[in-house]
Amino acid sequence: MESAAKGSYVLANLAEVVERVLGFLPTKALLRAACVCRLWRECARRTLRTRQRIAWVSALEPGPAENHALVRALARELEKVHVLPQTVLYIADAETFSGHEECHEQKKARKRNSKETALALEKLLPKRCQVLGLVTPGIVVTPMGSSSNQPQEIEEGEAGFALLFPKIDGVKIHTFHFSKDVKNRVFDESKFAEAGLKNNPDLRVVLLFGYNSWKTGATRFLHQIVNPLNEKSIILAGGQVESFTSLTSENTHAQPGDACGVVGLAFSGPQIQSATVLLDQDVADERTAEAAMQRLKAANIPEHNTIGFMFACVGRGYRHYKTKRNMEADAFRKFFPNVPLFGFFGHGEIGCDRIVTGNFVLRECNDIKDDLLHGYTTRAEKSGRVDILQSKPLPKHKHRFGKKKRHGP
Repeated sequence: MESAAKGSYVLANLAEVVERVLGFLPTKALLRAACVCRLWRECARRTLRTRQRIAWVSALEPGPAENHALVRALARELEKVHVLPQTVLYIADAETFSGHEECHEQKKARKRNSKETALALEKLLPKRCQVLGLVTPGIVVTPMGSSSNQPQEIEEGEAGFALLFPKIDGVKIHTFHFSKDVKNRVFDESKFAEAGLKNNPDLRVVLLFGYNSWKTGATRFLHQIVNPLNEKSIILAGGQVESFTSLTSENTHAQPGDACGVVGLAFSGPQIQSATVLLDQDVADERTAEAAMQRLKAANIPEHNTIGFMFACVGRGYRHYKTKRNMEADAFRKFFPNVPLFGFFGHGEIGCDRIVTGNFVLRECNDIKDDLLHGYTTRAEKSGRVDILQSKPLPKHKHRFGKKKRHGP
């Protein structure tokens, strides 16, 4: 009788013991352990549901020519991460052009390498994972290990990062792609609703990226996309990139190489908060850069489980600040020492000044509708959601910084 009572006690507490032990395992090992028996499978599922913090993988040093540094880093680090990615945003830096006379041949080589890199990265990620991949002239990245690591502005050389978004309670993340139809000058706005960008009261943040901006009509098409989204309740951030290399919801290889369009991520959820600031051409030294960061800090968005984004023009960086490197990333870190920063140097910036007020209602800094397309600026954004995730966009040419409400615990 006593033995039976002890057995019942052990069985009643076994699940808690198993769950605590499994909690130490990285996700890949946890999924393998889930195959042992029904009890372990249920414990593993409960453990995964608690892992709602965003993770990232960064690559800052070049390696052998046959593989991009981000491919090697992701293959290595995915064995260690404690999240199951549902959505991944990766940005890789192709080798910087050294001159315009060889641009045509080098661009061909870059596109070929980008496709190989995209396929290699996608094979490493879960099959049901949404993946958006971009190639840009320069990268802004926080090294792995700690959110307090110093972010780096890498304007030359091989680098990249991958943001790993798990499933987060109360937060929905969707990828979208709008390609310019050469036969129709009018954009069908019903596509906004299909992408969750219209008739969606919970839409809070939209990251959008234009590609092949040199094409005729590309700027006009981009205006057709961003202007309907210029609302006080939505934060817009992004910029013009070299190209997009992955969008797993579509067959990207079927897209014409010279097509232009817009890709992006939409974040929906009532607890998401975000704010952004724009650094224009007058921001040219440490004092003015820090003044812009102070405005973002004044939004008072909680910094737990938050990320920042910086989208800057290729004309900024150390060239703009008279050879002083990492100026804007350092200014961001001074005011947000525990918020990781990610982004890129591109061919133009998207966004405007929008600061979150005390009741988390977005307000525009200007009475008139803001101009959303910029050049030679930097945009910074910070976002987050109570107990879920926060993210901050970094500066761009006309630097824009923002803060988003956290999306997870």
